[in-house]
Amino acid sequence: MNSLLVLLVLLIALMLLVARQDGLRNLIGLALNFGAIFILITLIAWGFNAILVLTVLSAIILAIAIFMSADESEVTLIAFKTSLIVVLVLLGLAVLVQLVGQFQGFAAEDVDELENLSLAVGLNFSNVAIVVIVISMLGAVAESAMALTASLSEVVEQDEAMTLSQFINQRRIISQQILGTAVNTLFFGVLGSTVGLILWFVRLHYRWADIFNSKLLMAEVAAMLVGMLGILFSIWLAGYFVQKNFEKSL
Repeated sequence: MNSLLVLLVLLIALMLLVARQDGLRNLIGLALNFGAIFILITLIAWGFNAILVLTVLSAIILAIAIFMSADESEVTLIAFKTSLIVVLVLLGLAVLVQLVGQFQGFAAEDVDELENLSLAVGLNFSNVAIVVIVISMLGAVAESAMALTASLSEVVEQDEAMTLSQFINQRRIISQQILGTAVNTLFFGVLGSTVGLILWFVRLHYRWADIFNSKLLMAEVAAMLVGMLGILFSIWLAGYFVQKNFEKSL
């Protein structure tokens, strides 16, 4: 606990030192989103419909993350609209992935920790698995949409004589750069969180069939792949909206 407190204090201090007022605003947004996640968990635990609660809280989380991070109204509106559309579309994909993969519940690796506990908690763990997939991709989707929208808007402001063909070329270059870094960030984040599990499989000589049928690992992989699709879709959609605005200004 002491180490976590030290890390938290360092984070707050560095954000205030580097970004000053913007850092304070981002810290407030982070605290609000933490509260939103807490409300989401509480409402699901109370028996509210998990998908409905997820839809409402996802919109709130995206709004806080995007509108608390920048002052430019046009950039934030495009990023929020893009993120909201992407999340709603991928919510349907997450439902389909869960129906096919059946990632809900506990795995065989959880037996030791759960053998003295009651599993009759009255929750639909299939819906909980969908919530986990969607929540895991919210940050990546919002970040990608915001990064592309802000970058393209800055390019347009710097070159008022830009033609449509030049804009399309800049959109392609920036999209490729953001896609590469965002996907790698998501991949290594999931890889880092599953290194212990992978070592468990290796040391216990799991067969490849057992690994690919591991509920714990495949749930992480499914969340990662849905997140990567979200990044790709948000980059394309944000670029489309910015291009439409640019064409209107010509």
